[in-house]
Amino acid sequence: MAAGHLISIIDDDPSMRDALAGLIRSLGYDVRVFASAEAFLASAELGRFSCTITDIQMPGMNGFELKRELALRRESIPVIMITARAEPDLEEEAKSSGTTCFLRKPFDAATLVGCLERAIGG
Repeated sequence: MAAGHLISIIDDDPSMRDALAGLIRSLGYDVRVFASAEAFLASAELGRFSCTITDIQMPGMNGFELKRELALRRESIPVIMITARAEPDLEEEAKSSGTTCFLRKPFDAATLVGCLERAIGG
């Protein structure tokens, strides 16, 4: 199931990055972590990712800006957006941007796994 899929995790919070990476690796996926959207976009592996899990609120480029930049570059990577913010319009904005899944922190592992499987067609 997970073989051959490379997943990127973008979050400015090191503990969240590590927790997500551990969970995704435990499912058998290969994972790359990035502290910023800019670092992710500069990755030499950009075209290899099967899915991107990104925080919405980060210093510099936020998750929505990242999604727009991926579209401009014609990168069709499925995006799962996560946030701790509570504004009610965030989910609608995420869905209208073409995000595969939108999750509010804290979320349970099973919900994220379901989103990941949907994003990569598992």
